[in-house]
Amino acid sequence: MTERGQQRKLVGTVTGNQSDKTVLVMVERLTKHATYGKYVRKRSKYMAHDSQNSCGIGDKVKIVESRPISKRKRWAVADIIEKGSIAG
Repeated sequence: MTERGQQRKLVGTVTGNQSDKTVLVMVERLTKHATYGKYVRKRSKYMAHDSQNSCGIGDKVKIVESRPISKRKRWAVADIIEKGSIAG
C-alpha cells in the first residue's frame, strides 16, 4: 500500500459560525519581510467543516486538510484546543 503525504495541520481562531456545519477560521503566522527583516503578521481565512456544529466564535481550533467538501471548504476541524471567552 502506498503512503500518502502528511495532512497539513493549522491552528487558528474561529471568527464565524453562521453557516450550518461550517466555521470560518483565521490563521495567523509570522513571516520575515524580505527587504527590511522585520517580522510581519500575516492572516489567512479558511472555511472548515464542523460536522457537529460544536465550535463557537473565539474558539482556538486545529484544522486539517481534507478532500474538497464544497466550493471553498477544503479543511476540517480536528479538535477544539481551547474554548473562547465569547459566548455565541
